[in-house]
Amino acid sequence: MNRAVRRAAIAVADAATEGLDMVTVVIGGAIGAWAGYTYSPDTWSGDWRLAFAGGVAVVAAVAVNSLAELFLTPLRRLLTKARSTARPTAPRRNTAPATTLDEALAQVVVATEEDAAHRAASAAFRIDDSDNFLRSEDRWRGYEDGEASFYLAPGVVLHHRADRDDYKHHFTLLTGDGEEPVVITGMEQIRHRLAARAAGLPAVPATGDTEDTVADTIAELDNHLKALEA
Repeated sequence: MNRAVRRAAIAVADAATEGLDMVTVVIGGAIGAWAGYTYSPDTWSGDWRLAFAGGVAVVAAVAVNSLAELFLTPLRRLLTKARSTARPTAPRRNTAPATTLDEALAQVVVATEEDAAHRAASAAFRIDDSDNFLRSEDRWRGYEDGEASFYLAPGVVLHHRADRDDYKHHFTLLTGDGEEPVVITGMEQIRHRLAARAAGLPAVPATGDTEDTVADTIAELDNHLKALEA
């Protein structure tokens, strides 16, 4: 069966199972309410008969739902198993023990690169609180020296370096135009840099500038961008 069709069938069956669970409660309650009101003593007042019918309805709903669980529970287990087998599985990397020194080195190189990408994505929460951009491990490329890079745009990459001794992580923005690397501490800096390049405006000062100068330049850049958008 086609994987998409199978997932759709499982979703429909899952919804039907949940719906059937609710239907048993409604049917049981309806039967209990009818029986309780019908067979309650005629000498009781209307309020007492309604109260009695309500109590019987609750008991009947629970009882019918419990009986339905006898076949709904195994069905849920089958659906859970079907969902787990319907999910696409990522190809597993060959982790067979190396038989030569070259094979061992190749495996360690791959592991080092993957480790660098994982560390960069894990540390990215310091500048990106979202879950699907800088914290996406698949978008980072690790290197043998433990550093990693994140492609942002043509000629613009975000670089990560971990200082293991001090447990610090350094993110810098690198460009292919010979500009000085820019220390990145937040997503707004990346946005300003890319927006400036897209608009052909001067970039925000890189290093060696005071905080006031950087803030003034960012404000000026915002005014330019707002003027262009208008």
